[in-house]
Amino acid sequence: VQLVESGGGLVQAGGSLRLSCAASGSIFSINAMAWYRQAPGKQRELVAAITSDGRTNYADSVKGRFTISRDNAKNTVYLQMNSLKTEDTAVYYCNVKGRSRFANFDSWGQGTQVTVSS
Repeated sequence: VQLVESGGGLVQAGGSLRLSCAASGSIFSINAMAWYRQAPGKQRELVAAITSDGRTNYADSVKGRFTISRDNAKNTVYLQMNSLKTEDTAVYYCNVKGRSRFANFDSWGQGTQVTVSS
């Protein structure tokens, strides 16, 4: 299963970006979809996650500013990021867990850079 991310870039503080992550390949079902981020010198952290039935959870630092959503027909997960802060600067990775025809999978995207300037 391959994941292709898009939507990162450079934005000023207070601005918005929307990340997308499309899964393709031998997919039978998708369970959880999530976004993580890793800033320089820091560990990768969970930003937001969404289950197959739409339940979501968010890191405290992004609650009220970020929204995760998914389009099951397109095997795609989105992250709408509003009111961006300089501390949101990081490489953002999507993660998808599910089942292919023969096995479970736990796939990661290649990462997309988000830079928020002051």
